[in-house]
Amino acid sequence: RSQPFLKKKNKFDKKMVVKTDACAFSEFRIYPGHGSKIVRRDGQVVTFATKKAKSLYLQRKKPNKLTWTIGWRRLNKKDKKEETGRVRKRKIQKGQRAPTGITIDQIRKLRKDVKKSTKGGAAAAAAKEIKDRKNKKKGGK
Repeated sequence: RSQPFLKKKNKFDKKMVVKTDACAFSEFRIYPGHGSKIVRRDGQVVTFATKKAKSLYLQRKKPNKLTWTIGWRRLNKKDKKEETGRVRKRKIQKGQRAPTGITIDQIRKLRKDVKKSTKGGAAAAAAKEIKDRKNKKKGGK
């Protein structure tokens, strides 16, 4: 027996679309049957969500200076939607540079020698060899 509350949604079923306006002052949504409108001297129709917004607009207050308006929230980056759209920069990978006195190939060779040798003496000898080369260069200059 079919149960009406478990009915599958048809692809032709449409949701009701409600046309909303934006308040000229606070930028809040104004649903049908709500808010008020004013016609300015230049003929532009201005809509307001609340009497508070209308009153502040007529007093020529700036909405960006009032913390409860969307304009203020946008200026002070309180909107969470904009944070998700960040652009990521690629990190630049730097190649290995040879320190003065020894080349990268020599360093790699020394590392292989250290790994192959099981004794710690070989690593110490390699380090001593590098120091000797550096001392020779410093003495030569």
